[in-house]
Amino acid sequence: MSERENILGRIREALQVSAPLPGAHGETSAHTHTESPASHAREWLPSVGASVEEQFALFAKNAADLKADFQLLASRDELPVALKKMAAAEKWSRVASHEGELSNFACKALGLPVLLTDKGYDVQAMEKCDVGITECDALVAQTGGVAVTSRSAGGRALSVLPPHHVVVASREQLVADLPAAFALLQQKYAPDFPSMISFITGPSRTGDIERILVLGAHGPKQLTIFCI
Repeated sequence: MSERENILGRIREALQVSAPLPGAHGETSAHTHTESPASHAREWLPSVGASVEEQFALFAKNAADLKADFQLLASRDELPVALKKMAAAEKWSRVASHEGELSNFACKALGLPVLLTDKGYDVQAMEKCDVGITECDALVAQTGGVAVTSRSAGGRALSVLPPHHVVVASREQLVADLPAAFALLQQKYAPDFPSMISFITGPSRTGDIERILVLGAHGPKQLTIFCI
């Protein structure tokens, strides 16, 4: 049997399995009367530690593997110092952000001109910003990723357009795994979900050309996550 016939055979086999209805992945399938695999997600997803300390350690390791800079700060007072040090090293002159308790605190600490996205903005002005500072919905220990939505992160552009994306999160936003992250989003937003839900796993990257990893090809070249 040729490789082509093998592939087509697997496709035919897969087409015989009924897919769950949209939004019903965690429920019993109406077509097969069997339990959806999503209800047992933790059985086949990577395990996480039982304690918060273990989960923060796992998040830090996974974030580092993804080329993200994760900084777990001892207190809120350490954030201005860390931000000013970064701003000086990268010579930031203008910041893009949105209204929020943590994002406002971060922008005020920097003392730089701020472009807010909450009530509309000039795209050309956004393109001149050195960094986009946003809040988030959750930090996922299992993947080292950051869950953001168009509501929690001030729209869509802040996390994709500026060359450096800085996320400011609180310790309470750490969740163990993806099922917990989806449950949080369900509880927080259902039934009126945001227009954009995304899991950011490190800075933008591509390996299309000769399998050479290039950061910043389609979005931010740097991702920094401050957790206070």
